[in-house]
Amino acid sequence: MPRPFRFGASLITPSPAAEWRAKCRRAEELGYDVILVPDHLGMVAPFPALVAAAEATERPRLGTFVLNAGFWNPTLLAREVATTDALTGGRLELGLGTGYVRTEHDTAGLPFGSARERVDHLQRTIGELERLLTSDGQPQPVQKPRVPLMIGGNGNRMLRLTAEHADIAAFAGAYLQPGSTTGKLAPTTAEELDERVARYLRLAQARKEPAELNLLLQMAVVTEDPAAVLRPLLERRPELSLPAVLDLPTILIGTLDEIVAKVLAQRERYGFSYLTVLEPYMEAFGPVVERLRGR
Repeated sequence: MPRPFRFGASLITPSPAAEWRAKCRRAEELGYDVILVPDHLGMVAPFPALVAAAEATERPRLGTFVLNAGFWNPTLLAREVATTDALTGGRLELGLGTGYVRTEHDTAGLPFGSARERVDHLQRTIGELERLLTSDGQPQPVQKPRVPLMIGGNGNRMLRLTAEHADIAAFAGAYLQPGSTTGKLAPTTAEELDERVARYLRLAQARKEPAELNLLLQMAVVTEDPAAVLRPLLERRPELSLPAVLDLPTILIGTLDEIVAKVLAQRERYGFSYLTVLEPYMEAFGPVVERLRGR
């Protein structure tokens, strides 16, 4: 029996207070189950933004998508998590990752470290959060036994960490281009994603409860003319073809019926029941959310 769908909207554009609350209410009206915020310089500060989202809405859960562990001291992060969960009435979902944009660390005056060092720090952070958020004398979250934990990452060590600790396994459907310091990503093909998900599932075989599988969608557009929508991209990236782009798991472009069919097929193929759409596509994806709610 497949897990029912959940849909998240990742709000990436900073806004004045009234506009921010209006965006959050609109996400709720469209039927999104989770309002999410990223953790990048130049975007909103995650925890205050989620508290404001909670004040503006009633139903959606609220999540970080995902925190850059390299920005955070685990002890101070535990305080933020417990306080935010309390102020949102137990609606918080904590997403964690290693961070992948070197220039953001340089700007913040923080060490970036090697891939191994970043995963090591994330592993220590997870262990410290598990200890601190259940310790006497520390602020405690409302949710028991804990705030749901999402881990985002595609590498082998990240998948093992996710299998061992996460309630939600998040796949970006993209990987960091070698040598990029600005976080430039390249899309993961359907076959590459098959391999990553299969590896995660092997690592997670011993779990008592399977994790929810999440996919971040890069584009979602309801249209009768996919070629017109993708023409600017194909002009910038002549090595790509229209069929190849439309085959990417993170690209949903077509009629409403075609997109719904692809979402259902990808849940069958990979197990993705929790889909996150970026803010620019929140409205366009609304009819898909409406069609698939409860399925």
